[in-house]
Amino acid sequence: MTELLIDIEVAYAKPEEQVILALKVPEGSSVEQAIKASGVLVRFPEIELSGIKAGIFGNACRMDQILRQADRVEIYRPLLHDPKEARRQRAAKG
Repeated sequence: MTELLIDIEVAYAKPEEQVILALKVPEGSSVEQAIKASGVLVRFPEIELSGIKAGIFGNACRMDQILRQADRVEIYRPLLHDPKEARRQRAAKG
């Protein structure tokens, strides 16, 4: 019997480059498995799988979240600046 595959995307963005990688993964695959299968970790060696934050269509999720047909896995970069602190500094300049 053949393995059922689902279509998903893995997205990653840096200020100077954004990629959305379309791939087929076995039904029942997790977010972590999809990230590994996508090749994004090879293309962007600065991504450390152990510290990754990810989501599906903008909703944060765990790495063991099971994917469904047409899900888009988004890999989030760490924030360089705290948004609340940045607003406070802009307001103080004001």
